[in-house]
Amino acid sequence: MKLSFKPVVAALVLASPSMAFAAEFVIDSAHSAAQFSVKHMMVSNVRGAFSKVTGSANIDEKDIAKSTVEATIDATTINTNEPKRDEHLRSADFFDTAKFPTIIFKSSKVEKAGQNLKVTGDLTMHGVTKPVTLDVEGFTTEAKDPWGNIKRGGTATTKINRKDFGLGWNSVLETGGVAVGEEVTITLDLELNKKAPAAPAAPAAKPAAGKK
Repeated sequence: MKLSFKPVVAALVLASPSMAFAAEFVIDSAHSAAQFSVKHMMVSNVRGAFSKVTGSANIDEKDIAKSTVEATIDATTINTNEPKRDEHLRSADFFDTAKFPTIIFKSSKVEKAGQNLKVTGDLTMHGVTKPVTLDVEGFTTEAKDPWGNIKRGGTATTKINRKDFGLGWNSVLETGGVAVGEEVTITLDLELNKKAPAAPAAPAAKPAAGKK
């Protein structure tokens, strides 16, 4: 009698949608970054970036609400193209990177927003954790690079008040106003690598037959 395994495989896929639609990705640090923008002297914007971002995303295409995202930013890598300012930003007046070297985001809710996504979660910075919502454009459809890696990408933006996270340093200007604005715009440009499925476990070795 000839047996076909195709109906069995199809049944398993239908019974377990996560097997067919969920995929795990890791952030490609070489092609990802976190940028920020804040008002300076009440007249212009100063922009900077953190050059090292790590983390992962589990994307469920069938039920996007089951997706999760985690990202860690190395705060010591801050760069505003002005070394003295960067040193000040790393000091206890601002990020205090000696005590708090990382900024961490962990999602708690993912939902559709038209063609894009809204990702809500906890942002931990300077030892303070607050809920924030990221507006996410993407994630893009999968693409394969020349080395066979499966890629996706997305851009996430949000705005926070830095004083909510204990970054309260400022200087009052003679003409009125302050040197550094309170509202900070954050942008995450993320490129993701799809993790290869785990290799099936090797069958257990059969015990050697006993001697008679």
